Amino acid sequence: MSVKLHWFLPTYGDSRSIVGGGHGVPTESAGGLRDATVGYLSSIARAAEDFGFDAALTPAGPWCEDAWITTAMVARETERLGFLLALQPGLISPTLAAQMTGTFTKHAPGRLLINIVTGGEAATQRAYGDSLDKAARYARTDEFLDVITALWRGETVNHRGEHLQIEGASIPTLPVPAPPIYFGGSSAPAGPVAARHADVYLTWGEPHAAVAAKLEWIRGLAAAQGRTVRFGIRLHVIARDTAEAAWAEAARLLSDLDEDVVRSAQEGLARSESSGQAAMRELHAAHRADGSWRDPRSLEIAPNLWAGVGLVRGGAGTALVGSHREVADAIESYAALGIDEFVLSGYPHLEELFWFGEGVIPQLIARGVFDGGPTHTDDPRLGAGLHSPFVPTAAS
Repeated sequence: MSVKLHWFLPTYGDSRSIVGGGHGVPTESAGGLRDATVGYLSSIARAAEDFGFDAALTPAGPWCEDAWITTAMVARETERLGFLLALQPGLISPTLAAQMTGTFTKHAPGRLLINIVTGGEAATQRAYGDSLDKAARYARTDEFLDVITALWRGETVNHRGEHLQIEGASIPTLPVPAPPIYFGGSSAPAGPVAARHADVYLTWGEPHAAVAAKLEWIRGLAAAQGRTVRFGIRLHVIARDTAEAAWAEAARLLSDLDEDVVRSAQEGLARSESSGQAAMRELHAAHRADGSWRDPRSLEIAPNLWAGVGLVRGGAGTALVGSHREVADAIESYAALGIDEFVLSGYPHLEELFWFGEGVIPQLIARGVFDGGPTHTDDPRLGAGLHSPFVPTAAS
């Protein structure tokens, strides 16, 4: 059992506090004390590369910098790190997206992974000129993926669907290899699309029973299509030398919040059409109601799984909190459920990356859970995979 590890590029800025924004939270709440410059993002990417991470997720949305442009620039500052780039069907032609993919992989072979973001907020979609409802957005995504994957295979595409009409499309440069497709979505329309197209199905961090049920759902749908799917999970992390230090950091993050900030963020998140976002909000609903959220341990919804991030942040709202050994235990337990890939982040992203890389990664290597840095692809142009420079220790 060897998992893949991915980190996160905060293209909306970074901070020592929980950075809000996205998924229904007002755009002006995003950002932090560190601007999302190419220099800063590259420092995160290079550190992730040195620790042996497979890739870094670049998000998409009105609260952050453009994913394609930012990723292309940061890729030039790294050597082997892959980039899990968020792509929003409906906001770009599938033919143009396929052409961009081919160009990217020509200049950075084997280093592109695609995270399909169908869109969970109607207001955000309308801001981009997209007026489709949720079910129609998933139907369009299904068509989009049919077209783009055919183009990646070198086919000339003629497609007349309900949402897309494509005539005589082809691309000059094929992506070699074609990027794997990562796909998330917890609502009923999402499942069949994931089953048909996803190489990796992504879920946000929930207690084990909820994660296991979601994996069983997608696994069954994929089997009906004659396919198998890998699974990934999106989590934040707070890992320290001791559990006490980790929970003290969680308390510090909460200390920067007040009732008005939490209430404002939750009002925005409540407008989201995302079923996954609704599940994230439910994890801390009772604690918001009685005010107990100020105690970080009250938000420990499962062993070492903390719901505090979701008080003000859209999207992934939970974190693994504990000593290096405890965080490694939690990762190993999710892996035992069937999670193959972990997309992680922390505040600030650079410093938390070092806490995790120096403390947790040696634990995972020693247990055989992580191999220290996989090769991104079988493409011979890449040569040997990057391996972590850190040796296993008995770190706590």
